[in-house]
Amino acid sequence: MSVEKLSASQRVIKTIYGEVLGSSYRWPGGQYCAIHTDRGVIGCGLYDCSIGTRFGMAIAIARGTPEHPLCEPEDLLTARIAEVSESAGKMGIIVGMKGEAALECMLKTN
Repeated sequence: MSVEKLSASQRVIKTIYGEVLGSSYRWPGGQYCAIHTDRGVIGCGLYDCSIGTRFGMAIAIARGTPEHPLCEPEDLLTARIAEVSESAGKMGIIVGMKGEAALECMLKTN
């Protein structure tokens, strides 16, 4: 994917599980996106689950491909989770589930 200009956006996304903060950043040659909740982050491959585990933060990572890049936070909802931090695992988030299911786990109350 070729990006011609710099852009950044943050917006509240309303889901059936609650409101979340979506973010997207692009520059020539790259991009990343994330969904931020009050309990953790669902993000693209830029994020590192080992750091999330170290700080007790719930992180669920999805990875795009050149054919299907993750550019907007909504793209994370249909992508498969490829890696989870220890805290995310304790919430029930597992590798292979879709981002929307991970979001449900992250937003459900105990």
